[in-house]
Amino acid sequence: MGSCDHHHSGDSAGESESCGSLHHHGLTSAGQFDTVSDARLLWSVLLNQFLTVAQVIAGIFSGSVALLSDAAHNFSDANSLLIAYIARRIARKEANQRYTFGYRRAELIGATINLTLLAVVGCYLIYEAIHRFFDPQPIIGWLMAAAAGIALVVDLGTALLLWAMSKGSLNVRAAFIHNLVDAAGSVAVLIGAAAVIYLDWLWVDAFLTLLIASYILYQVWQMLPEATRILMEGAPANFKLDEMIADLNKIEGVSGIHHVHLWELDESHRALEAHVVIEPTRYEDLEPIKRLIKTYLINEHNIRHSTLEFEFAATSDCHDADGNLIHGNCP
Repeated sequence: MGSCDHHHSGDSAGESESCGSLHHHGLTSAGQFDTVSDARLLWSVLLNQFLTVAQVIAGIFSGSVALLSDAAHNFSDANSLLIAYIARRIARKEANQRYTFGYRRAELIGATINLTLLAVVGCYLIYEAIHRFFDPQPIIGWLMAAAAGIALVVDLGTALLLWAMSKGSLNVRAAFIHNLVDAAGSVAVLIGAAAVIYLDWLWVDAFLTLLIASYILYQVWQMLPEATRILMEGAPANFKLDEMIADLNKIEGVSGIHHVHLWELDESHRALEAHVVIEPTRYEDLEPIKRLIKTYLINEHNIRHSTLEFEFAATSDCHDADGNLIHGNCP
């Protein structure tokens, strides 16, 4: 992937494309983010930094560990949103000779960093909650409630700013989930403040912290594997590769498929490379077969970037590097 010329399909010789034409195949990231202004992310960063400072001050004076924990979470959110903003800026860069697929995976790297930070915060909150169960501290309920109310307004405002952007980006969706968790946590802290004020239930503070932390770790468990799979160039989740190969073998003129590699460039772009064995035929018949395969890949599996190398059955290599039989037409 490091060279400028990229063999996009065709026969074994391929069809060379210059770096300047890469964007025609959707390999650049610019354009998919332009529908929503990144100013929303910057406003979200500022809002969460303001909230962090306010919650730390209120948490110290009120004695609420739930409030301090939520402040730590919001500080993580502010950093996550900043990472999301930087990642989106990088992902907009055009493909070039060094990165011929563009920079679209920068968002996935940002998502992985965000989710890892979220996991650390979740573990920390669980530690603090368990500690407070055994060592409850005095809490000023009204200050706890006031800070939670401000936090709820900021969290909902941030989530509203990010909602439209979260639909097409795992990176922004991770940040969006951060703020939904924050909003739910703020509601929980409000309820806890009421319990402290009217019932003097100090244990509620630790209990709510434990609930918030558990939900945070659950969200990480749901999203981190997806980001990791794409970065590891794994096939799309639940993709039935054997069925796709069987369908390709049914195309007229195709007698075998081998060396199949399928991966995702990002959440919405798939790529495939494969060797296609065809029956001995005229060279001019190769193009219609290639067109049938590419049409099938696009229509049935949304694979719009495919690199195909064609071999005639009588002359194709029958064994791989380990001596294993590659396809059924070999003796």
